[in-house]
Amino acid sequence: MEKVFTELAPAAIGPYSQAMKVGNLVYTSGQIPIDPKTGNVEAADIAGQTRQVMENLKAVLEAAGSSMDKAVKTLCFLTDMGNFGAFNEIYAEYFTGKPARSCVAVSALPKAVLVEVEVVAELV
Repeated sequence: MEKVFTELAPAAIGPYSQAMKVGNLVYTSGQIPIDPKTGNVEAADIAGQTRQVMENLKAVLEAAGSSMDKAVKTLCFLTDMGNFGAFNEIYAEYFTGKPARSCVAVSALPKAVLVEVEVVAELV
């Protein structure tokens, strides 16, 4: 196993790594919409938060030697399924290969954000 870290995504807010490489796969930790430059959640709306999550995931995957196009499976967490459509619009811009996916509603997420996403991807 190999830990993955990049300064282009937010540092872990707990005792975990941004991602782990195992064999020919990379497993990301869930990314929330923290801007790595400021350490803050900058967007209040689902579209802005989803875009930041996707940029964070893109940075982690690239640091691991993978990409969004190599995603095999995603797991998405939303605090309000009323945001499902707006989330899907941004998600579809980034995951054009349409990986397998689960999307679930949760009562709350860290830092009171609206969305969190994790990815399993092939290494390039």
